[in-house]
Amino acid sequence: MGKTIGAAEFKAHCLRILDEIARSGEGVTITKRGRAVAEVTPIAAQEERDFIGSMKGSLVLHDRSFDPASEKPWDAEQGLWEPEP
Repeated sequence: MGKTIGAAEFKAHCLRILDEIARSGEGVTITKRGRAVAEVTPIAAQEERDFIGSMKGSLVLHDRSFDPASEKPWDAEQGLWEPEP
């Protein structure tokens, strides 16, 4: 871990410190009353995926897409299937 800063300084300059962590790739230890309480570290660089084709293979087709889910009538106000007599 690189730099150590107090919680009050982190609170006052949070966004600037986060930008510095992202730019430098080096984490920061945050202390409160001289004791380390947290570590802020940069996340690993994520591989950018191409949007085109990213959903390939995720579509499921059903033969009877528009058929009702059940023969029982649906009570939309109650959000329940109508009870059987």
